[in-house]
Formats: sequence, structure tokens, C-alpha cells
Amino acid sequence: MNRTDRLYALVEELRAVSPRPRSARWLAARFEVSSRTIERDIGALQQSGVPIWAEPGRTGGYAVDRAHTLPPVNLTAGEAVAMAVALHRLAGTPFAGPGVSALRKLVAVMPPADVAEAHRLAGRVHLIGDGPSTPVPAIVADAVSARRVLRIGYADRGGTDSVRDVEPLGYLGNRRHWYLLAWCRLRGEMRCFRTDRIRDVRALPELVARELRPEDLDIPHERVRRLSLV
Repeated sequence: MNRTDRLYALVEELRAVSPRPRSARWLAARFEVSSRTIERDIGALQQSGVPIWAEPGRTGGYAVDRAHTLPPVNLTAGEAVAMAVALHRLAGTPFAGPGVSALRKLVAVMPPADVAEAHRLAGRVHLIGDGPSTPVPAIVADAVSARRVLRIGYADRGGTDSVRDVEPLGYLGNRRHWYLLAWCRLRGEMRCFRTDRIRDVRALPELVARELRPEDLDIPHERVRRLSLV
């Protein structure tokens, strides 16, 4: 999570529990940063006019005046794509049309740079059928968004473990599973890695330069649809 997203999330966390406080240690654990980073973030929010105050004592911490703060209106690129994926599960229901309309309205007020990034991220997601409900490890999702090379421990269908460096290029989802579409440096070719078989994962400093091409998917085109922001 970058700093801008974390600042928004900090305000929302404090709003959600207001008027109860959250300690710097609790917030640091929640956002996986140091307490000093949280204190700097709180200071920046206070300087920008967000009504956050500190409550002293053993049960104290930071609190926000909920009546004088508003939740952010704009979606991040990841949030917009998450909504687009969810909308595919509304197909055929009475709420499919209103869902599409809602997403269009939200995308319309996003900053242009965020819209462009959302379209790029959506273009890396391919679905077969309604798409799966199985989870994707957060570090894998972050690497696809940030274009970071991953080192994964992976178990194949026979249970054989291997460690390999992969260049994440996107996702493929069917009714049951999510697959990480990635260039496998061990095999020297494109591979689909079922995310629930990824036993261990670590992001490497190297960035991915390769792009996913339609011909990289060895699946009939009529069966696959690329996600779009309606």
C-alpha cells in the first residue's frame, strides 16, 4: 500500500471506530508499518486539516471527529477493478444494470491518471464464465499491480514443490480458481499458476518489462473475456 492510500485508509479506520481511539502500535500492526511511520502520517493529516487528536493514557491513542470528516469519494485503481470483477457476478440479476451505472459514475469522477491505471490493471484480468471466488494472496495481487518479479514456492497438481522466479503479467479466473499468468524463468515460457497452490511468495526488487499478449493465452478466444470498466 502506498502512502497516499494509507493516509486515506488511516482516516477511514479512525472514522469507523470514532469516538474510540486507536493506538499508534495498533495502527502500525494494521498497516504493516512502524509506529514512527504512523506518527508521521498522523502529523501530515493533522497539518492538512483533518481533525485528529491524541488521547493520553494507557487506553488512549488517536481519534478523529467523525462529524467533521468525509470519506474519500474517489476510488483507487484496485478498488475500481475489484468492483468490475464483482459486477460480473451480478449478471442476470435485477441489480446488474444499477451496478454498471454506479461504477460508471464513480469512474467518471476519478482522476485521469487513476482511470488510466485502472484500465491497465483491468486489461490484465481475464475471466472464463462468472469468475472464481477463491482468494488471491495479497502479495501476488500487489505484485501484479506494481509489476514486481516474484519468487514463489509452488506445488504442481502432483504435489511436487519447486521454487521459481516469475514475471507476473495478469490473472485468469474460471468458476473455481484464480490463476496467476506469469512468465516462468525456470521453464522459459508462459505458465498459469493456480493461486491456492502458491505455498510461499516473496516480491523481488526487479520490475517486469514484459507485457501479456492475447496470443499468450492458449485458450479459444471465444471462451475468454478481458475485464473492462464497463
